[in-house]
Amino acid sequence: MTAAPTVSPELRQVLRRLKLGKMLDTLPERLTLAKQSKLGHAAFLELVLADEIDRRDRSGAAQRARSAGLDPTMTLEAWDDHDAITYDHDILAELATLRFVEDHHCAFILGPVGVGKTHLAHALGHIACRRRRRVHAERADRLFKRLKASRLDNSHDQELRRLIAVDLLIIDDFALHGLDATATGDFYEIAVERHLTGATLLTSNREPIEWLTQLADPLLAQSAIDRLQSSAYELVIEGESYRRRQKPTITANTTTRKDR
Repeated sequence: MTAAPTVSPELRQVLRRLKLGKMLDTLPERLTLAKQSKLGHAAFLELVLADEIDRRDRSGAAQRARSAGLDPTMTLEAWDDHDAITYDHDILAELATLRFVEDHHCAFILGPVGVGKTHLAHALGHIACRRRRRVHAERADRLFKRLKASRLDNSHDQELRRLIAVDLLIIDDFALHGLDATATGDFYEIAVERHLTGATLLTSNREPIEWLTQLADPLLAQSAIDRLQSSAYELVIEGESYRRRQKPTITANTTTRKDR
């Protein structure tokens, strides 16, 4: 077996000075491949630089996803498209193109508990992060509680501006609980300021018509929800909760111990 080529200390130093030190992780293997494939200098350079671009893209996307508050396990690749649920595959395929983000439209992912609404919302967020979009994801109750608390240290305006500025805002479990007057005002401000300037994705167990009853001020509620609905895709997921399928079961091979 031919040993992998070694990288000289001088080359290591040069790569680190150029902030290309991570290339050293794969450079010996790439040198071996270049020798075996008889790659020319230009082809070899293209190969190692493509490796570095891919590494930086993946690293940057992962960092953006962490900053956005996305669950790292909830990707589209990990989505369990099982027979116990039904939904419009064409709408999901359209959402996955992120045209709704580019066009500053909205999306609602609706359905009963446990059918994967949060998973799909976060999966779309991961796609947006890989495409260098600014994303923020947060559960509705935590978001409005945090905004209320931000008034105490005078950071409320700054927090609102940050939410308004992102390319994709994901609010999970919206209208699961009623919103008081303060939270309703914040929701109205976000919806109005983001209308036709940013994409907002809401997941909810309730139909949009029911959201009106969950907000404290009917006029603000109607104005905000009308803006969201006017440009929203609706993905409705129906079926059995996946959490029920995760319940432990007793198999034929399970042994039990007698109580002592």
